[in-house]
Amino acid sequence: MSGTSLDGASAAIVRIASGAHGATHTVDLLGFLTRPYTTAERERLERAIHEGATTAEWCRLDFDVGGWLAEAALAVIAEAGVPRAYIRAVASHGQTVWHEPPRATWQIGEAAVIAERTGLDVVSDFRVRDVAAGGQGAPLVPIADASLFSAPDAWRALQNLGGIGNVTIVPPGGALEGVRAFDTGPGVVIIDGVVRTLRPNLRYDADGELARAGTPIREVVDRLLADPYFAAAPPKSTGREHFTAHYVAGLIAACRAARADATDADIVATAVSLTARSIADAYQRFVPEPVLDVLLSGGGTRNRTLRDWLSADLAPRRVRAFEELYFDGDAKEAVAFAFLAYLHFRGMTGNLPTATGARGRRILGKLTPR
Repeated sequence: MSGTSLDGASAAIVRIASGAHGATHTVDLLGFLTRPYTTAERERLERAIHEGATTAEWCRLDFDVGGWLAEAALAVIAEAGVPRAYIRAVASHGQTVWHEPPRATWQIGEAAVIAERTGLDVVSDFRVRDVAAGGQGAPLVPIADASLFSAPDAWRALQNLGGIGNVTIVPPGGALEGVRAFDTGPGVVIIDGVVRTLRPNLRYDADGELARAGTPIREVVDRLLADPYFAAAPPKSTGREHFTAHYVAGLIAACRAARADATDADIVATAVSLTARSIADAYQRFVPEPVLDVLLSGGGTRNRTLRDWLSADLAPRRVRAFEELYFDGDAKEAVAFAFLAYLHFRGMTGNLPTATGARGRRILGKLTPR
């Protein structure tokens, strides 16, 4: 898959087994890697998403992203040493370029290209069926969160810190009837955008060092938290079409207007505080369940400042990295979409209306044969 951070294409090899009557599932991560996007590839995607593109460029991007995803799949197959004949299919989330539920959602990365390059069946386009059924089309990872990563005797929150933040609230034992999920708002998309604007030589704030040297401008964060998205009740989802380059520029301008001597570090710290406080605010508003255990995954987990400030804002809940209990948290979303493909082949539904707001359970994904 390729996420909203636009870092690259992540690929995982996953072995999934079901228990008696499919009631329980186990998952083994056999391999994982990320094929980083080149600067030119990332800039093409960012221009197309934020500024639009010609029909010809959208068509080329669709095929090119399919090729990049195929390269990631082939690389992880080679690295893991798994014979191609043992692989049932490639599950491809693709790259979201527009998300406007319940009207439309669009993920590019042509499945036919992946099938041709890998010689494997491909299951793709997971979000559209849920949107067609009146849902948000996101988050789709909750069924994997509940089926694979629940706590046996306590409520758990699984918080993703990708480009966009999302949370799944999982009941004890992973009972699907009680699962809820929604996008909390920005993950690292605003932080990274601010860093790249202020320090063009940096792609992101490594380990949160720049933010740690600054002081958040609280009045700016307060003003940004008045965005109607944060107050909207779940189910809800968002993306780069809301938290845009214009939003980043507005945050920077607001910081400089509020504090004439604001440093780059202060502005980055303000972006980090926005993410941490928006997540904590979402828990306070919309998570009445007795959640005391929060597992963090996604690229934002590597930002120590974001992780520490979020832990403080979510106290007294215990906040840990996903890999402390399972595997590399960067692989979690790719594993989740592999699980959705597994459900597709078994004729089992993959969405949860309590998370997406769809009219009912649906089988997700489209099959492109090898």
